[in-house]
Amino acid sequence: MIKAVFFDLYNTLVGYDPPREETHARLLKDFGIEVSPEALLRPIMTADDFIYQEHARYSLAKRSKEETIALYTQYHGIIHREAGIDASPELIAGLLKKWMNLDLKMVLFDDVAPTLTQLRERGLILGLISNVDREITPLYQGVGLSTWLQVVVTSQEAGFSKPHPGIFRAALKKAGVKPSEAIYIGDQYQFDVVGANKTGMRGILLDRRGFFEEVTDCPRIRSLTEVMEYL
Repeated sequence: MIKAVFFDLYNTLVGYDPPREETHARLLKDFGIEVSPEALLRPIMTADDFIYQEHARYSLAKRSKEETIALYTQYHGIIHREAGIDASPELIAGLLKKWMNLDLKMVLFDDVAPTLTQLRERGLILGLISNVDREITPLYQGVGLSTWLQVVVTSQEAGFSKPHPGIFRAALKKAGVKPSEAIYIGDQYQFDVVGANKTGMRGILLDRRGFFEEVTDCPRIRSLTEVMEYL
C-alpha cells in the first residue's frame, strides 16, 4: 500500500518562465544565430544530465568561482554541439555572461496543483527530494508548493546527492514510511528512477516531451496526472 509520494523539483514540479529553450534561442539571436527553441530542447536536456552528474560527483557549492565558470562553459558547449551550432569560445563566454545576468522566474507546471491536490485528498504524505546545495525554502514557498508538501529533503541537508540511497532514506525517515510504501517521480532516469529503485522505492520517470521511449524497465509518464494509476 502506497503511503507517500515524493517528487523531484526542477523540471518535475517547477520550470522556467519563459522556458529555457526560448530564452536561449533569443540570446543566440543577439549574436546573429537563428535557431528554433524546439531544436534546443534535447540539447539542453543532454547538458542538464552533464550538470547533474558533476553535482553528484562534487557539490557545485563547494567549487570555486573559476571552477563553476569552467563547468558552465562546458555546459553551454554541450548545448551548441548537440544542436549543431559552431560556437566559438567568445560566443560561449558572451552567452554565459548574459545568462548570469538574467532574472530567472520559476513557476509550477500546469499539472502540479491538480495532481498534488488529489494526492493530498487521498491522505498521502507528499514530499520533495532534490539535489540542491542551497536553501530552497523561498523557492518552494514562493511557487506555492508548501500548500501540499509535508517533507522536504535536499542534498545539502542529507549530505548525499541522488542517486545515492542516503538522500532517499532521509526522506523516508522524515515521512515515517517504508521504501515499499513510497513512490518517487522525477525527470532523470539514472538519478531519480535508478536511485529510488535501489532504495526499495518505486521510481517513475516523468517524460514530458516523449524523449525517452527507449526506457522500458520502469513506469514512464507524460504528465503528473498519470501518477494516480500507480497508487
